[in-house]
Amino acid sequence: MAFEFEGKSIETDGNGYLTNMEGWTEDMGRAMAAEESIELTDRHWDVMNYLRDQYYNNGQVQPNTRTILKAMSTEWGEKVKQKQVYDLFPLDPSKQGGRIAGLPESRRKGGY
Repeated sequence: MAFEFEGKSIETDGNGYLTNMEGWTEDMGRAMAAEESIELTDRHWDVMNYLRDQYYNNGQVQPNTRTILKAMSTEWGEKVKQKQVYDLFPLDPSKQGGRIAGLPESRRKGGY
C-alpha cells in the first residue's frame, strides 16, 4: 500500500503503517490524519509526541491506552478519561495515534 504526500508515493504496510519510519515528518502526520478525517490539535500532538518519545527514548515502548491516560493526565493537569483520548483517535489512541505519528504497528495484544 501507499499514499501520496507532496507528490511522492509513501510506502505503507497492509495496515497503513509507514515502512520507512525515518521519512516521517509532522507535515506527513497531518496528511495521514487528514486521510482519516482527523484535524490535529495540540492534544493530538501531545499524545503523538508522547508515543514517539516512548518509542525512541524508552526502548521502543509502545504504551497502551491506560498508560497514555496516566501520561496525558499529568501533561494536561486533569484526570483524563478514556473517552477523551478515543475522541482524539477513535480507532484506538495507541494504534491509530502511533500510526499517524509514524511509528510501527504495536505487536502487544489488546489491553486497556
